[in-house]
Amino acid sequence: MARDAGLVALASKGGFEVKTIRRLLYGEVLRAVAFVTLGFLSLLLFFDLVEEIQAVGRYTATGYTLAHALGYVALIIPTHLYELMPIAVLIGTIFVMARLAQSSEFTILRTSGLGPWRALKALLILGMGFVVLTFAIGDYLAPAADRAAQLLKARYTGRITLGQTGAWLKETQDYGQSAVNVGELASDGEMHDIRIFEFDNRGFLMSIMQAKSASVSDDEAWLLQQVSRVEFPAAGATTASIDRTQLASLRWPNQLSSEMVAAALLKPDRMRAVDLFQYIQHLQSNAQAAQRYEIEFWRKVFYPLSCLVMVVLALPFAYLHFRSGSITTYVFGGVLAGISFFLLNNVFGYIGNLQNWQPWLSAALPGMIYSVLSLSAFGWLVLRR
Repeated sequence: MARDAGLVALASKGGFEVKTIRRLLYGEVLRAVAFVTLGFLSLLLFFDLVEEIQAVGRYTATGYTLAHALGYVALIIPTHLYELMPIAVLIGTIFVMARLAQSSEFTILRTSGLGPWRALKALLILGMGFVVLTFAIGDYLAPAADRAAQLLKARYTGRITLGQTGAWLKETQDYGQSAVNVGELASDGEMHDIRIFEFDNRGFLMSIMQAKSASVSDDEAWLLQQVSRVEFPAAGATTASIDRTQLASLRWPNQLSSEMVAAALLKPDRMRAVDLFQYIQHLQSNAQAAQRYEIEFWRKVFYPLSCLVMVVLALPFAYLHFRSGSITTYVFGGVLAGISFFLLNNVFGYIGNLQNWQPWLSAALPGMIYSVLSLSAFGWLVLRR
C-alpha cells in the first residue's frame, strides 16, 4: 500500500523518469529470477547429491569420498544454471508482471506514460543482460566446470570412455588418411589404448600403430608412449615383407587437438561454441557427418537468445486485469510454458538430426515459434485493452 501511494504521488508530479521505471522493473525481476533459480537449483542439486552419495558407497574402495561427491556436485552447478536460465527468466518475469497487474501498480505506470512499446523496450534491455549472462555461463564457465567434474569423477570411478570401442576420429594428411581410435581419456587428460591406422591416397593400408598412452604437445602433435608399429609394403612393391618395430616413444604430427578428442568422448552440448565450430570444420574437411554437432553449435548460438523470447512472453501478463485472487495459476502457466519450451528445444534437435533439416533451423525453430506466440499475445492484449 505504501508503495502504491508513492507511485500515485510520483505520477501526479508529471510521470516517471526512465531510470525510475527501469529501476523498479529491473529490481523486481532480478529478485524474482534469482529466487526462482535458487529454488530450481536447490532441487536439482539435492537429486545430484543423493545420486553421488550412492556413488560414494559403490566406489569407497577407490577413494571416492563424500568430499569428492560434494566437489562434483559443486562443479556441475554452472551446467544446471545454464539450462535453467530461460525458464527462470520466464517464471520470474511472469510473477513480477502478474503481481504488478494484481496490485494495479502497472496500471499506475501505464497512466504515467509507460506505453506498451516503452515497456517492451525496457524488458528487452533487461533480456539482453540475461542473454549475455547465459552465453557467458554456457560458453565459458559451464564447459570448463563440467569437464573438471567429469575428470574428477573419472579419477576414482574409472576413465572416460565411449562404449566398448572408445572414440573414432579421422585425420587427413599429405600422404593419405588416418583413422584414430582412442579407448579412454584419463582424469589428467591423458589418452589411453591408442590405435592409429594409416592409409595412402589410394586407400591402401600403410601401417598400424598401437600405443599404451598418448598426450598432446604444445604444437598439437601426439607424443605416443610404448608404441608397437607394423608397416605394410606399398601396393605394387616387389618385396612383401612386413616391418614390426617397438618404440618407447614416438612423436606423431597431426591436427587432432585435445578438445577434438574430448568432443568425441564427452557430450557436445557441454563444449564451447568455438570448440564445436573447430570440430565441425575438422569433420567436414575429412568428409565425416557433422549434422549432430552443427545442431548443437546452433543451439549454443540461439539458446541464450531465448531469454529475450521469455521476457516478451511474460509482458502480456502485466495487461491482465484482476484485483483479487491468487497469481498462482499464472505462475503455474509460466512453469508449463518454460518446460514445454525446454522439451520442444530438445525434440526439434532430435527431429532435425533424423530428418536432416538445416542445423540452424532445427535450433532456431522453438525460439521462433515462441516468439510468434509471445508477440501475438502481446499485440492482442494491447489492441484489445
